Amino acid sequence: MTNLWTNPLGLAELLPLPEARVLQSTFLLVILVFVVWVLWKIAPRLKRQVDPRVVDVVLLVVSGLVALFIGQSALSLWASAAPNAPTVDVFSRLTSAGLRIAITVGVVAAAYIGSGMLVRAVDRFTTETGGLTGHQSEVFSRLTEVAVYLLAALLLLSVWQVDVRAFLIGAGFLGIIIGLAANETLSALIAGFTLMFSRPFEIGDWIQVPLETGEETDGIVTDITLFSTRIETFSGKYVVLPNDLVSSNTLVNFGRKGRLRLEVEVGIDYDADPKRGVDVAKKAMKEVDEVLNVPRPNAVLTGFGESAVILELRFWIDRPSSRRRWRATTAVIAAVKHAFDREGIKIPVPQREVAGRGEAGGFRVVGDYPDQRDRPDQYEGRDRRNRGDPRDRPD
Repeated sequence: MTNLWTNPLGLAELLPLPEARVLQSTFLLVILVFVVWVLWKIAPRLKRQVDPRVVDVVLLVVSGLVALFIGQSALSLWASAAPNAPTVDVFSRLTSAGLRIAITVGVVAAAYIGSGMLVRAVDRFTTETGGLTGHQSEVFSRLTEVAVYLLAALLLLSVWQVDVRAFLIGAGFLGIIIGLAANETLSALIAGFTLMFSRPFEIGDWIQVPLETGEETDGIVTDITLFSTRIETFSGKYVVLPNDLVSSNTLVNFGRKGRLRLEVEVGIDYDADPKRGVDVAKKAMKEVDEVLNVPRPNAVLTGFGESAVILELRFWIDRPSSRRRWRATTAVIAAVKHAFDREGIKIPVPQREVAGRGEAGGFRVVGDYPDQRDRPDQYEGRDRRNRGDPRDRPD
């Protein structure tokens, strides 16, 4: 009797029915699913102790080997059903092509693990030195991965004996076609590298960028990629701007130095003392918590308005954002208004001065002629003619 422990396929000899082979094939499939499930179930625990990419490669290799053995068993099971059928042995048929496949798998696995190690090295270097921003670190990490996979691709081309010269010529023509078809995309890519090295802003900065429509949008930078910059406006909208648009226009960074100066205009009455108004405004702004004491808030006279002398209030805030800007502006306006009311300094409303002047030319009232009373018939006749009186018509 066939030993089922040493030859599990002996079940096919005991039960040479198609149903038995289907049952055994199903059993082998269940074993494959169970082994793969167990391997990937323990993967999270292993990744906490070993490099995650190494664990992924090991799990893939083990799962592939298990699938290969079970596939060999399934082929032997169904091949034995035919009379005088040749023995199917997958492993004995592994020739040079199989060896190349094994080398290809090894090179891809090595590239996958090596790129992960290099990315972590770049991140560790960035964290320790602080010389690179998060955006620059991400770009260098991606370039490192691309370089590793490109080197692996060149090795695989040599393993499979592909003519690299023909490949390079074809890649050159393909690059020309892609460059003509994706001109805007390449412009955005080049602009992304320009922004990376020039560093006009970073993630978290408050910037203002003009749009193609002529309007301007401002908000907080949430993400920077090689192709686009994402901004969250203060109204809750997400705006995606191509990097070529950002780099080719005037850019305003409100929070580059961590502080921002704000200006508010207020008018004081012409009867008030301007110097006293300046002193009262400075003192009021110093008492506002949202305003920085260094640099000190200041107030300057900027011109003559139609009904008031214009006073510009200048003050600074730290960690600039839209919310902090409006909170500080509101607090300063309220403080200066209360201070002016307390000191009796009037903030006038817009006024117009109306003055009369002597009449010169133009229309005159008939009664204004000095000799009208002396010659009433003359003016009466003129009035009748203007009205078309029948008494003045010719016979």
